[in-house]
Amino acid sequence: MWKSYLRATKIEDVLNELAEKQGSARIVAGATDLMLELERGQRPGVESLVDITGIAGLDSITMDENGWVHLGPLVTHNDCVGSKLLRSYAYPLVRAAWEVGSPQIRNRGTVVGNVVTASPANDTITPLMALGAVVTLRSVRGERHLSLADFYQGVRRTVMQPDEMVVDLAFPVMKENERGIFIKYALRRAQAISLVNIAVILSFAGKSPVSGEVTGRVIERAAITLGAVSPVILHAEEAEKFLVGKTLEEDVIIRAAELVREATRPISDVRGSASYRKHMSGVLAKRALIAIRDGREQDGFPEVPVLLTGAGGQRKPLAKPWRMDDSIETVINGKPYRFENGRDKSLLRLLREDAELIGSKEGCAEGECGACTVFLDGVAVMSCLVPAPRAHGAEVVTIEGLADETLHPVQEGFVRAGAVQCGYCTPGLIMSSVKLLEERSKPTLDDIRQALAGNLCRCTGYYKIIEAIEHVIENKNSEVRNG
Repeated sequence: MWKSYLRATKIEDVLNELAEKQGSARIVAGATDLMLELERGQRPGVESLVDITGIAGLDSITMDENGWVHLGPLVTHNDCVGSKLLRSYAYPLVRAAWEVGSPQIRNRGTVVGNVVTASPANDTITPLMALGAVVTLRSVRGERHLSLADFYQGVRRTVMQPDEMVVDLAFPVMKENERGIFIKYALRRAQAISLVNIAVILSFAGKSPVSGEVTGRVIERAAITLGAVSPVILHAEEAEKFLVGKTLEEDVIIRAAELVREATRPISDVRGSASYRKHMSGVLAKRALIAIRDGREQDGFPEVPVLLTGAGGQRKPLAKPWRMDDSIETVINGKPYRFENGRDKSLLRLLREDAELIGSKEGCAEGECGACTVFLDGVAVMSCLVPAPRAHGAEVVTIEGLADETLHPVQEGFVRAGAVQCGYCTPGLIMSSVKLLEERSKPTLDDIRQALAGNLCRCTGYYKIIEAIEHVIENKNSEVRNG
């Protein structure tokens, strides 16, 4: 899929490579979109990948002394979901990140990658636009800062030059008198592209000097942004202006929702008609304003979301750069491997074809089914969307690595509950279940459903699968009780 591949250890190497390749190179972080585009031939002219996952310090989420949050280019969606800082100061972004794909996709896909891909249906761009985010672009020629409004030119089009890299994504924190929400509407609950999405952030007048709670009800400022209803994420400017100086009474909410609907410029496609998108924009605006009025912005969001990261995983910076003519040296299931071939394929195919570990299955090769789930440096990922060179210097665990002399308790649970039908999806389901039980000892039914959101099974209704996991939990708890 590519002719050259660099795993860099510092930003300067990345910028030099981009400048040298003159438009034929693309940066790899999560690669969840890029791998599909390369497979489908949608990136003609791209021959080189520049992987930044080996560079230390690019996965940080920080707040500076001026009250701005900064996200590094390796911050994943699940990094956002698990961030207490973001949950306190940028909840709409956290909610949007949680709505992206599945746990395995969120463990690889980055927020900066979502921004750069520039699809108007990408979930995290909408709240970032409402938050007033700014991107910092760097090249060998220098550095520049752009608002997201200036960054986009159209569908999947930005002002970013081929030799530039996003090195920072920043936005001001939400203040104590601000409330915000993100709502996504799609055709299914998980693994779905937005039909419409909306972010609303309102600033209210007055707060208690003792508790910090908002006491005023008058809106001082409004930011309403929508995705998947125009070529770029748009502000509903007339609705924003209308809300200023008003309170969230029923007639105000209804009129604001009408203005939001009128602001949209949707198209019709296989997922929905333009008229339906326009209608749902108004519906979501009304829901968002009512939720903010009633203090229910975080309804439906779990107190502790399932991440499938176990104890947190380990990101390992590379000691030295890796290039295409180097061997891939990795550890799989506790055993060292050295590959002289397979540098131009996915991790899944490297595992199956070169390591001859065929337990991980290729069900869709699009990150939709979860049959290829493995652990990469301790976190669950879809191996079909991971470039094979990413395994260099990493630790990989496949379904074969769960059992030694005896089956893993989750494997036993699946057998005893009759949770295995055709068996094709089973390796991925077991891997997700194992990582869930590493993450928490007593997961709830909702936790289990979250954990399996990225795993499709066409044979069953999931009842036996969930039953198998519940039996493992009960047996584990019984062992604890009996000492």
